Amino acid sequence: MKYAYILLLIAFFSCKNETSQAQNTDEVSESEVESSKYKSFGALITDENVLETEKLAANYSDLKLNDTINLKAKVKVLDVCQAKGCWMIVDLGNDETARVKFKDYAFFMPKDIKGQEVIINGKAFVNEMPVDELKHYAEDAGKSEEEIAAITTPERTFSFEADGVLLEK
Repeated sequence: MKYAYILLLIAFFSCKNETSQAQNTDEVSESEVESSKYKSFGALITDENVLETEKLAANYSDLKLNDTINLKAKVKVLDVCQAKGCWMIVDLGNDETARVKFKDYAFFMPKDIKGQEVIINGKAFVNEMPVDELKHYAEDAGKSEEEIAAITTPERTFSFEADGVLLEK
């Protein structure tokens, strides 16, 4: 009976040690992500299977109002919300842009990344943005009162809901 207790204790401590080693492995993989060439925001994503801007623009041209498509793309940031970093405007090429918001308002981007390239992962869609929302975004972007007052009609827009973003360090 004494040996049974000893075996039980050995089994208990060896299981606990395995759990501890598994946790250390997870910590290593997270630190490897942090030491990569990207800073990650939101869900952890990779830089694999990324669409270039031209192909992203082609995907948008195939979408109708309220259609969505899941994808990952590399884009250039043209503007960022200066209030909180809660949205970005990205270049699609051919004088087209898309507004990127972040899923569940779960993360924000640095406000000083204008001109940098990012990898975004999530849902691309086309929608019609109402006047009050357009004015809100114009205010966030620091537009003048005259520019904001000139917004009087809804606008068909390309949009993107990102669950993860990679920003090159």
